[in-house]
Order: sequence, then structure tokens, then C-alpha cells
Amino acid sequence: MEIKGISGIGVSAAFPLDKASSSTSVSDGAGRFFKELVGKVNDLSQQSDQAIQKLATGENKNLHETMIAVEKASVSFLFMSQVRNKALEAYQEVMRMSV
Repeated sequence: MEIKGISGIGVSAAFPLDKASSSTSVSDGAGRFFKELVGKVNDLSQQSDQAIQKLATGENKNLHETMIAVEKASVSFLFMSQVRNKALEAYQEVMRMSV
């Protein structure tokens, strides 16, 4: 019986390398990953702000949708900050290694 691995999960999924260009490195993939992450968190934050503004002006009367948007923004920001903390810890650990 052959067991196949799960594709699309792991470091290669988080930091995809473009096989067409040989100059792409892992640091470029990591930079792109963090740039996309910050962009998505920013988008959710802006959506949250718009939902709050619509609720305050009476344009939207659904409090539940507004609270969901606020919580999505909050959770995404907490996730981003934890990813940043882990990346910083990994960097500091690498810098402490002796050559």
C-alpha cells in the first residue's frame, strides 16, 4: 500500500519558490509571504473600520456582522504578531549559533 504525502502544506507552501527564475531565494519567498500577510491584515482592519463606521451612521443595522469583522481583524493581527515573534526568535537563535 502506497502512502502519499499531503501536498501544499509545509515550508514550500508558505514560501513558494518560482522555478522559472533561478535568482529567487528563500528570503525572497519569506519577504513576499510577510508582505502578503501584512497586506491581508491591513485589508481586514480597513473592512472592520468601515463596518464600524456604517454601524455608527446607521447605514448598517447588523451588529453581529460588525462584531465579526472586528474579531476577524483582531485575530488576524494577533496571528501576524505571533508569526513575527516566532520569526524573530528563530533569527536570534541562528545569530547565537557559533560557526
